[in-house]
Amino acid sequence: MEIFSWDFALEVLPALLRGAVVTFSATIGGFLASLAVGAILCGLYRSSSRPIALIGKSLIEILRSTPLLIQVYFLFFVLPEVGLVLQPVTTGIIALGLYHGAYVAEAYRAGFDSVPRGQWDAVESLRFSRYAALRYLILPQAIIPLIPALGNTFITMLKDTPILAAITVPEMMFEANDAGSQSFRYVEPITMAAIGYLIMSAVAAGFIHLLRNHLGRFR
Repeated sequence: MEIFSWDFALEVLPALLRGAVVTFSATIGGFLASLAVGAILCGLYRSSSRPIALIGKSLIEILRSTPLLIQVYFLFFVLPEVGLVLQPVTTGIIALGLYHGAYVAEAYRAGFDSVPRGQWDAVESLRFSRYAALRYLILPQAIIPLIPALGNTFITMLKDTPILAAITVPEMMFEANDAGSQSFRYVEPITMAAIGYLIMSAVAAGFIHLLRNHLGRFR
């Protein structure tokens, strides 16, 4: 019996490609959610009110310190007990957004801290509105240092999507396991899935590199 069958690999490829679409969609959705969650948490953490800042810091620590799988299970199995039922893909996107949003919040904080203190003092002395200061002065300087961190978050999130198979999200690893369980051949689907994750991660890394170089020309 041959160790690797190209015929079987090609046979399971359509299912893996369908799973790859779900994987990429969940990653995009989770990433956008993490950007919003990170902004909220960062805003709380940087609040001038100590109780609010403490709440923000506590939420970040809770989300970072509990495994993603537990958060996925909590959303999918515990929330229905209180009447909130979510579809598997929706649950996965929310879980990815919450978990990685805590790391994005730290990235935002580091980005803002990278702006020289003199720039903040200039904003205050010129009496800029908060929106104008962020839009025209602070964010343009903070966004370049943010790109590598956010890029790493996107790639990490992409590689975390196999966890969603635990709640029947039909992403690429779910499809690979399903093909293996039906045929009792796991070498081909698992290998093909690994190659798929590698390709998607490499493409994402290349895009992030190009984006950083492009934006870097405007500094």
